[in-house]
Amino acid sequence: MGTADFGIPTLEILNDKFNLDTIITNYDKPSGRGLKIKNSAVKKYAIENNIKYLQPKNLKNVNFIEKVKSLNPDFIIVVAFRMIPEKIWKIPKYGTINMHASLLPDYRGSAPINWVLINNEKETGVTTFFIDENIDTGDMLLQKKIKIDNKINAGELHDKLKNIGAQLVYNTIDGLLKRKLKKIKQQENQPYKTAYKFDKENIKLNWNLNGIDIYNKIRGLSPFPGSRTTISSAKDKNKNVIIYDSDYIVDSHNLENGRIINEKGVIKIACSDGYIIIKNLKIEGRKRMDTKSFLNGFNLENYYKAK
Repeated sequence: MGTADFGIPTLEILNDKFNLDTIITNYDKPSGRGLKIKNSAVKKYAIENNIKYLQPKNLKNVNFIEKVKSLNPDFIIVVAFRMIPEKIWKIPKYGTINMHASLLPDYRGSAPINWVLINNEKETGVTTFFIDENIDTGDMLLQKKIKIDNKINAGELHDKLKNIGAQLVYNTIDGLLKRKLKKIKQQENQPYKTAYKFDKENIKLNWNLNGIDIYNKIRGLSPFPGSRTTISSAKDKNKNVIIYDSDYIVDSHNLENGRIINEKGVIKIACSDGYIIIKNLKIEGRKRMDTKSFLNGFNLENYYKAK
């Protein structure tokens, strides 16, 4: 059960090593400016590999539940999907297993890959666990830890973890079949970090923060959903900007935080302890580009502040 590209390596290993009977993915929805129907990555895989698939709108639908029961599955494997109702996750002989891209119980939620970078964590990983009635709270089975490079962005970490996660899913199934694994309860007696959903507010950059905090937010939101700021002009309309790549310099200055400086083709924005160097960006509605290409086609001189 899955939708996004994150689940493709897991699909590949399940299809290669086990009897992958059926794929369940989200129903088709129009997206983009033209509101065209696009197949999910998981549906594309099903079609290309001639594997039967289901696209239920309602996971609690009686007919759908009966259909899953009729498959008589040993396992249901969930990677980047919706919340599964109890009547579904209780069906398989060995249980319903989720692969989550964090070291649970930290970073439960929808965006763990992004938030570990935003919060400047030094390690992360993937966890397999049995699904229960809540989100990402079930008994854990296996974990794999990795160190986080301080230059990696969310897209690069996503691609790294999806392959590590696929192997962990294989090891989990194999271990359960050989009765080598023990369930580990998630402890609930201390506060844990959360992988909150993104909205219009928490993807905005705050130029009053330290450079390292702004830098980590930019890489943690790159390439999607992208960190946002608005550049102001006394002459032209304000422009919404998405920043994808940056660096930072620790340096004292007397400038207002958010002040934009174009210094010999280098875009610097003042923050509380120095400057953010903008390396890759786009004006909303235009193409993404590096700083040099951006400055060739955009007059930044009229824009004095980011906020």
